[in-house]
Amino acid sequence: MNHLKGETSPYLLQHAANPVDWHPWNAAALERSRSENKPILLSIGYSACHWCHVMAHESFEDPATAAVMNRLFINIKVDREERPDLDRIYQTAHQMITQRPGGWPLTMFLTPDEQLPFFAGTYFPNAARYGMPAFGELLERVAAYYHANAAEVNLQGQQIRAALVQLEPAQTAATEALNETPLTDFRQLIARQFDPDYGGFGGAPKFPHPATIARLLHHWRSTAHEETPDTEALFMAALTLNRMAEGGIYDHLAGGFCRYSVDRYWTIPHFEKMLYDNGPLLALYARMFQISGDETYRTVARETAAWVLRDMRSPEGAFYSSLDADSEGQEGKFYVWTPGEVQALVDADEYAVLVPRFGLDQPANFAEHGISAWHLRVCQTMEQIAEQTGQPVSAVRRLLLTGRAKLLRARNRRIAPGRDDKILTSWNALMIRGLAITARVLNNSSMADDAAGSLDFIRTQLTTDGRLHATSRDGVSRLNAYLDDYACLLDAVLELLQTRFSTAHLHYAIWLADCLLTHFEDSSNGGFWFTSHDHETLLHRPKQFADDAMPAGNGIAAFALARLGWLLGEVRYLDAAERTLRAGWQAMQEFPHGHCSLLDALDEYLAPPEIIIIRGADEEAANWAGTVGAAYNPHRMIFSIPNDATGLPDALSAKAGSERTTAYVCRGMSCGPMVTDLKTLLS
Repeated sequence: MNHLKGETSPYLLQHAANPVDWHPWNAAALERSRSENKPILLSIGYSACHWCHVMAHESFEDPATAAVMNRLFINIKVDREERPDLDRIYQTAHQMITQRPGGWPLTMFLTPDEQLPFFAGTYFPNAARYGMPAFGELLERVAAYYHANAAEVNLQGQQIRAALVQLEPAQTAATEALNETPLTDFRQLIARQFDPDYGGFGGAPKFPHPATIARLLHHWRSTAHEETPDTEALFMAALTLNRMAEGGIYDHLAGGFCRYSVDRYWTIPHFEKMLYDNGPLLALYARMFQISGDETYRTVARETAAWVLRDMRSPEGAFYSSLDADSEGQEGKFYVWTPGEVQALVDADEYAVLVPRFGLDQPANFAEHGISAWHLRVCQTMEQIAEQTGQPVSAVRRLLLTGRAKLLRARNRRIAPGRDDKILTSWNALMIRGLAITARVLNNSSMADDAAGSLDFIRTQLTTDGRLHATSRDGVSRLNAYLDDYACLLDAVLELLQTRFSTAHLHYAIWLADCLLTHFEDSSNGGFWFTSHDHETLLHRPKQFADDAMPAGNGIAAFALARLGWLLGEVRYLDAAERTLRAGWQAMQEFPHGHCSLLDALDEYLAPPEIIIIRGADEEAANWAGTVGAAYNPHRMIFSIPNDATGLPDALSAKAGSERTTAYVCRGMSCGPMVTDLKTLLS
């Protein structure tokens, strides 16, 4: 066993028995690199990554290749999900060096003294192919170049360090007015990228982009009372959600979404399933049901939540990170079928509706390792099948349900993909938010319990000594939390408070907000660093405003801080949110469709949300909140606070209850008179 044997990351533990002398990223490994004057081979990946597994099998498990790595380098393995700080820095450096996007596995070569990057790549094969050299040959050449050109290598590294700093956008002057230009520019630009036939944005590979869909829904709702509402924005969101729900990116047996589609049509996914995708998508499908009343959206929301709660929840109530793309060494093998397999498992009448529904009468759509198979996707509606078979739609629906259940039971007997069972704070926050929203929309108290259970795990197990931790596994919580952890969790708590009010949760939200200002804010230039002020010193301290697979921490922080500021009348939070918008203003103007989270914050800066505080007995106050919140309105927050709640901040305790259920309607710093009649509140 190498130096990874004591780690908690499942990804690192997968490599603990490699013949490579792997180290985790720590002071001991960095010091050894310096003392032996050996460059660092930094390999960054994650447990659900297909090509990470390929490179591991080909090279890291090969004794001959490992011997070369051990002779020439200090080898450090990093789980990008545990150390997004390192991943952000060196992914950006990779793009500077190679002039193309990176990915995983990320393979970086660093200098011993300052960890400056001097050569970069992603996957390298064990033998020369795909236009790439063999990995063993590459190792020899890189090491020789480093030792023969140390001065040049150091100069290039310093130039990359300087370039990383220059990537940070300039702050907008406090006197310059922020306006809605980025919001309108986003709407125009995203329409050009929209696929009008299959939904989504851009071509293959096609990602869900939940932040983009949410922004379109917000935009549509903001125009709902205009003379000509922007129904095209609603159409773009709805078509995308429909096509994803019909496509193979959605798991039609267990629920939940895969990472992305390799084709334009959402048919064949990259089969890994990530918690951070499914939390936001869960919320979106619930919202679309709220908007449209279409049962398809409610079904997808219910099934996605059911998958998460069944397959991804720890005994303590938190949520695991991901499911692997591979099983038995093959991507997708767990998920695909042949018609003969299906026919052998179900009744004849079930098979008769499963075949047209999922395209089993069409050519195979999945071919790997010389095997042709069928990956399920919706090819015909239940109405079409009912017409063809002469049955009522209700009978078709019932047969599909029973047939799918039999297939799922059979699939569960297969060798399943690996599950990464570490608990990440920011990813759990996205799922808490998704469950809280879905619980409100579907009036499902059990989902609210599940969301609160995950939050309480984080409060008790991942919050110690006045700080939040980023990850937990097997009872061990570790690693200083990042901006995304604090910001996403603050946003999630604010959603959960609207679903089920708790004074303890409110005070936790205040603590999170104060930590953001104390440990992360750039008080000179605005915005928030990705790492805290007392974090390990690295090559660069990034401050990111653009969304990627995760929503940008700066955008979520600005949005959530402003909401908490309006709720509590706390100017410190509002000022920090405005400073963040000014820090990201240039980026929003130049590339608005890459900054949807920041656009949401800008939207509410320009027009503060409506806040409704309802005080009364639990049941009646909750009924008022449910009635007022029945319609989709992303610019409204509703808090149902029991009359007997204690320990409330002054701004909320001042909105006292009475013998009758009462409500207070506020916008910005202005609140209307107390309302004691539900009809008046709804008018």
